Amino acid sequence: MAEEHSPIGGLHVFSTGTGSIHTEHRYGTRLPQMWWVLFSRNWVEVPINVFVLEHPEGLILFDAGLDTAVLTNPTYVDSRIGRFFMRRLFRLTMRAEETLTNKLAGLGFDVADVRKVVVSHLHFDHVGGIAEVPQADLLVSRNEWAQLSGPHPERDFIFGEHVQRPGARWQVVDFEHTDDPLLAPFGGCHDVMNDGSLILLPTPGHTPGSISMLARIKGRAPVLLIGDLAYEAELLMKDQLPGTGNKAQLLDSYEKVRELKRHLPELVILPSHDIAAQEYLSSNPAQQGAPADHSTAARFSVG
Repeated sequence: MAEEHSPIGGLHVFSTGTGSIHTEHRYGTRLPQMWWVLFSRNWVEVPINVFVLEHPEGLILFDAGLDTAVLTNPTYVDSRIGRFFMRRLFRLTMRAEETLTNKLAGLGFDVADVRKVVVSHLHFDHVGGIAEVPQADLLVSRNEWAQLSGPHPERDFIFGEHVQRPGARWQVVDFEHTDDPLLAPFGGCHDVMNDGSLILLPTPGHTPGSISMLARIKGRAPVLLIGDLAYEAELLMKDQLPGTGNKAQLLDSYEKVRELKRHLPELVILPSHDIAAQEYLSSNPAQQGAPADHSTAARFSVG
């Protein structure tokens, strides 16, 4: 069932470059993490997706993608140990023109019209473009923000120099109690625009403060943007864990998302690092609800 009265007029996606991660990272493994990080030769390419939602009050982004400096600045990461493990965890490909500004322009949007950026979590490939939107409010969960005060956030690939930029308009989100039976199992929610169209939900596991966003979009089935909670929606549906993250938290968040889908069978689940998110949106340009069964992204709507 498509939303008919939502103020959200459109949903778009683009990628600020691509990356490759180990197969064990994406699909999980019984091997010790340090072993596959250092010795695995199995790689799978992933997009670095940014989602754009059209709201009457301005553009809302879900994540901000990569910063081109990640490839041009050899000390982009201050921490030596951070640089060491980045080279072993990620292979990044990005052209100089693949900036947030240019990608938005390619969709016909002005970067100055971005009002808010919802940051699913603080990893470098999700906050890289925030310097291009100094006018925007940057929303992050309190649990995620708290990691910056920990002894070694860089060990979890949270780099303060990429987050705490001069002038950045960070807003720490607290989740409020809700009696909505759809959302209550998550333990709280946050209404981004105060109109019910974009709802943030705590979905820890990939990081302690990771969040997802439920979007009700005019003419489209409801969409849940899940960041890196899972790298493919079907992996979440069958409890196949990735090679990183807190397993207990991941399983708990997976079950909550599945419960939401049981109540909203048409719900489309879009991870941030799956090409099928782009295929789903490009195959549904008229925004006519859930994808047809022949679509590559149809697997997002099975449950």
